[in-house]
Amino acid sequence: MGTEASAGRVVVGVDGSPSSQTALRWAMRHAGLIGGVVEAVCAWELPGMRGWSAPAVDADLDAEVAHSGFVEELRSVVGDAPSVEVRERFARGNPTEVLLAAAEGAEVLVVGSRGRGGFARALLGSVSQQCAQHATCPVVIVRPDSNAGVEPTAAA
Repeated sequence: MGTEASAGRVVVGVDGSPSSQTALRWAMRHAGLIGGVVEAVCAWELPGMRGWSAPAVDADLDAEVAHSGFVEELRSVVGDAPSVEVRERFARGNPTEVLLAAAEGAEVLVVGSRGRGGFARALLGSVSQQCAQHATCPVVIVRPDSNAGVEPTAAA
């Protein structure tokens, strides 16, 4: 797994949530410390993809809106002149599956403790929990607190 292409690759899930923004900042700092690159991954899914029915939607418009939000979040958190190389990966699919695939061979996968969905009182979001259980690399789960992700919870 230590190929030249993946050495120092820090994969981070980005979904627009406060947890995601803190995870992105943590990933940037970590990549800077190890001389790595950040691969920011945003997965989007059409509403109702997993349910028995879905509202009428324009998939192209939804993808455009999701991609715009992703780019805007990267720009607001990372800035115009990031201290490390940042690669963008925007993919349609289940967020857990997209993140696990992207993290194969990575140095570490960084996710927020709670994303856009889920219950307010949940300790871990379903995506972060699934990533911690199934990733083939170390996983760092970052909470959106006043420490700005300085002391994340790590799971291997």
